[in-house]
Amino acid sequence: MELILKQDVESLGFKDDIVTVKNGYGRNFLIPQGQAILATISAKKVLAENLKQRAYKDKKIIDDANKISEALKTLEIKIAAKAGAGDKLFGSVSNIDVATALENEGQSIDKKYIMVTGGHVKRLGKYTATIRLHREVTVELPFEVIAQVN
Repeated sequence: MELILKQDVESLGFKDDIVTVKNGYGRNFLIPQGQAILATISAKKVLAENLKQRAYKDKKIIDDANKISEALKTLEIKIAAKAGAGDKLFGSVSNIDVATALENEGQSIDKKYIMVTGGHVKRLGKYTATIRLHREVTVELPFEVIAQVN
């Protein structure tokens, strides 16, 4: 079944992509949730026209995303967390903590666009997070988890 995505779907595609999925997944989940529509001939023509018009607008959005990525590359993020014996943390550091640290540095990025390498960090040390600013612009953000001083 061919569908046109109306919004980004994790591990499937981005908005306005034409994807092929199994009939049950499309009919029972994507279409009722409002995440996709059937890719009929007329829907494909409308999509092609919309993509042509949006190409101009996307150029400005990509330029803005590149400026933000350059600003992120200059940041040194240190996240303080409570640690026990050795370098093991009480709890973990996740994308929410990285988003909070970026907010403190003046960069507001939604937590759903941040992926910490390895999921949750459970030890002190240096790690990286991948931030998706646009479908074509991603940036690797190094950060360090340090012990919190009481």
